[in-house]
Amino acid sequence: MTTLIRNVRIFDGEQSLAGFFSVLVEDGRIAAVVESAAAPDATDADVVIEGAGRTLMPGMVEAHAHLTWGSSVEKIYHQFILPPDELKIAAWRNARVLLDHGFTSAYSAGALGDGIEVELARAIDAGETPGPRLVPSTLERSPEGAEGVETGDVFNGRGPEAIRKFVAYCKEQGIGSLKLVVSGEDALKPGSAQDVLYTDEEMEAAGKAAREAGLWIATHAYYPKAIELALKAGARIIYHASYADEAAADAMIAAKDTTFYAPSPGVSIAALEATPPPHIDMSHMKKSAAERMELESKLVPALKARGMRILIGGDYGFPFNPNGRNARDLQIFVDHFGYTPSEALNAATALGGELMDLKVGRVKEGWLADLLLVDGDPTQDVSILQDKDRLAMIMKDGALYKAPAEVAA
Repeated sequence: MTTLIRNVRIFDGEQSLAGFFSVLVEDGRIAAVVESAAAPDATDADVVIEGAGRTLMPGMVEAHAHLTWGSSVEKIYHQFILPPDELKIAAWRNARVLLDHGFTSAYSAGALGDGIEVELARAIDAGETPGPRLVPSTLERSPEGAEGVETGDVFNGRGPEAIRKFVAYCKEQGIGSLKLVVSGEDALKPGSAQDVLYTDEEMEAAGKAAREAGLWIATHAYYPKAIELALKAGARIIYHASYADEAAADAMIAAKDTTFYAPSPGVSIAALEATPPPHIDMSHMKKSAAERMELESKLVPALKARGMRILIGGDYGFPFNPNGRNARDLQIFVDHFGYTPSEALNAATALGGELMDLKVGRVKEGWLADLLLVDGDPTQDVSILQDKDRLAMIMKDGALYKAPAEVAA
């Protein structure tokens, strides 16, 4: 199958290319990126898409995905834990919603059901249901009851041997990344973010076992000690890190070639804006969100200036922060962290592709054809990516998930 996309402007994952281009896609990959004047003969293509001067860019990567956190822009759940049958319906819906909004890849930050994301990832790969390519996770692993809300489990108990059994279980189940909740969470249990929920020995065991099993580790870590433990375990990605001190920031920079950072501001901004009914008290959540955003507004630019790979992804899936709003993180990076629109796009595409360890996130010859055709120029106004109707085309693996009107077969 050969598809020619012609007369487009290109954001290639790092920068905007000057002029107009045509892109040839063959067998799921980008075969050529050439100036429009040198475009291949359209008669040689099975499908021709007229870009009409719109912007072609890579599909986006959600680096902090919670597909089993049920709420989406299509259906809001006012309870966090769902019955198994409804949880599956919500997860499958959320995968499709993310793809509808231009996210062609997703890295899971933990699930609310054991084995559900492995099943979902297999269904997506088999073409049985639409969704982004997914690095699946299992239940978020945290010491039992430590956060006051049962979002996770300890599986095999405490201690290094229990951790090793947990990692072996993940490997057997087909998990790609295990999620370790190393810090507490003020939004769920006020004052707990500075609690460290694992011992040094447990985290060292997790890191060694995961490396031997070929698995990645994602970590929820707020304060310096939790960040230290995450780095000792060789975490693939650290979420939040809001209270990092100078030493913790230095340690993150020392690991910047192997560890990614996602501050996850989407949930903080959404919490600050939320207007819950009188019987729902979000005051402690709002206080925590305001404090985190103030700290991250200094931390994120400082780490970015030192070369940290910082990714979008903001704990979407709460009723006040539903799946489908994920592209809002790009505007938050611009408004609160001092990013240019192109830098925010880079965080959502090329850097996200590096997290996935796949040839995605770039418009480049030889890379997987995960592509968006955008009505407008997101390098000037990144907010347009929050409107899925501005996505004239969504392509994943060279297949048209959403086709524009200007298609000739």
